Amino acid sequence: MSASVAINLENFQQVVVEGSKTQLVLIAFWAEQIPESVELKDKLEAATENASKQILMATVDCQAEQHIAQQFGLQSLPTAIIIKDGQPLDGVTGPQTDETIQTFLSKYLPKPEDTLLDEAKNALLSQDINTAYKSALAAYQFDNTRADIKLVLADASLAFGKVPEAAELLESITMVDQGSDYQTLKSKLDLALEAANSPELQTLEAAVANEPDNAELIQQLAAQYNSAGRFEDALTILFRRVQSVRDDQKSKELLLDVLKSLPDGDALATKFRRKLYTLLY
Repeated sequence: MSASVAINLENFQQVVVEGSKTQLVLIAFWAEQIPESVELKDKLEAATENASKQILMATVDCQAEQHIAQQFGLQSLPTAIIIKDGQPLDGVTGPQTDETIQTFLSKYLPKPEDTLLDEAKNALLSQDINTAYKSALAAYQFDNTRADIKLVLADASLAFGKVPEAAELLESITMVDQGSDYQTLKSKLDLALEAANSPELQTLEAAVANEPDNAELIQQLAAQYNSAGRFEDALTILFRRVQSVRDDQKSKELLLDVLKSLPDGDALATKFRRKLYTLLY
């Protein structure tokens, strides 16, 4: 259970007045002779256990600190209030269920997608692209309407070479959210799209079209597709090759290398691993 601060006259100014300027302070008022108030205090401490960065949990023993209870105009127990900038912001009175407490606190606790978004941003800064993509995608699955989540997921997608996915995300961002971050990513996307359809790649495509059974050309084209972020095209031509020539070990190894380069849990990787498993077994 989270550690709470017992408020008294000595620390009131520091904890409640000054502390609430930088962090929300949740005060549970309680008295030993009123079991419901002790229960509310315990439930609030448990509910804020993992939210110490957002909310400072504090308690007031109304028997020992009657002056503080009077200062807040406390009329009944159990009662809990949230303080911001030294002033009451919100509160609950009377016995509470776990559900009503969660509803009360949900307005002030971070949403799962916010936590995931922060993880993705930090991972991008440290160039941990796999974690960045996974966290951003999970945040997007919680809320697929937020522009800030879309931008981070698009950034992680471009870092992974998932160009079509990034393009779709940027396409969905409305003009009001097309700030400097959007413009930067749009420039990255334009460069990636150019690379994905380079003259060298077009030349290889034409060569494979003329010699569809040339393993070396197929492998070169697959490598070019992979470099350009066209993973599905790379996997498709390699799988067709492995499917038609079962003993082409080099194409099989290249196929596995492309699969390994995709982010953990990627749907495309899962799809082709299943196809490959069915083919081999």
